Amino acid sequence: MIEIGAQVDLSHPPTRVWLALTDRALLGRWFAEAETVEGVPDRLLLHTAGLPGFEANVEVEVTERQVPGLLVLACDEAGRLSELTCTVTATGQGCRLEVREATTHGAWSAEQHEPREQQLRQSLTVRLPAILDWLAFQQVDLRRNDGGMTAELPLVGARGPGRARRRRHQLAAMLGGVVVFGGVAAWAALPDEPNRSAAPSSTPSVSPSPSGTLTAPTATRRATPSVRPSRTAASATARPSRSASVQPSRPPTSVPPPPPSLTARYDTDSSRLFGYTGEVVVDNRAGTPVGDWAVVVTLADGSTVDDVDGANWRQNGQTITFTGAAVPAGGSQTFRFDVRDNRPKARAPEACTVGGNPCAGL
Repeated sequence: MIEIGAQVDLSHPPTRVWLALTDRALLGRWFAEAETVEGVPDRLLLHTAGLPGFEANVEVEVTERQVPGLLVLACDEAGRLSELTCTVTATGQGCRLEVREATTHGAWSAEQHEPREQQLRQSLTVRLPAILDWLAFQQVDLRRNDGGMTAELPLVGARGPGRARRRRHQLAAMLGGVVVFGGVAAWAALPDEPNRSAAPSSTPSVSPSPSGTLTAPTATRRATPSVRPSRTAASATARPSRSASVQPSRPPTSVPPPPPSLTARYDTDSSRLFGYTGEVVVDNRAGTPVGDWAVVVTLADGSTVDDVDGANWRQNGQTITFTGAAVPAGGSQTFRFDVRDNRPKARAPEACTVGGNPCAGL
């Protein structure tokens, strides 16, 4: 019998942890996507194929349940049988969750054992606490003054009037921070203002009339050098005003650049836990084939490309450069790539460009 296991102390009540262990949607957020087996109660199919330490999907069935302290599952991974035990113990700060898995038929290979245990430990210590924090926030009734809270966030230590007031202030500050952060993020996403220094000046200039009197100021698109009028009418007639013969110049009309001959659009073809498959279609609007093209995709930190179909590629850090055969005139070229992403809900890369222009769809 081979056994693997991990435990974690959580600042959440046992009932909330039990919900994360037994709710199919929540289970898919922190461990593996799950679906029910038709016609068989208390049985789920976990989509673990491709996860570190797993060779196939795992079919699990509940054999013992003691809410909210004990959950025992019988697991079948392509004929390899094991028993998974989850124990939830209340503590002064929340609860302790311990998970143990032991084989009952067959064994894991040496290449499976360590990655499988690391996957379990990472799920319990990183992703599960994040899901529990999210779940706690979802259970807060923000209309407290109308009818009280339906659920309280976990509190540590004694509760008194002063502690309750400070907790309310902290919650208000937290929500305010979320709103401010959302506003800053929206502001940061807006396009930059045009460069004002590049715009033509609209400074009004004053020009003397031939008789030596000042005319009303007129706005021109470009500032013209002002000419000081003569002090006497006689000198004004003897020396005609320079501005009378100077015509205001017009700025050259800017011609917009021609549209790019190549455009690209991105789409997420499929998604899974910790990964997705992206698809890029490169379109050629020109009347001649374009052979020298490159699509640059920027992934999240720590993400990697596992497989590419339809293009050549190379990875440099977070940047993936795709190239391929010439795109025919008026035609298109399509390629797909599989991404392994360490974020549970990642569904797309951070950026995509072709010839420096952003891809549509992102």
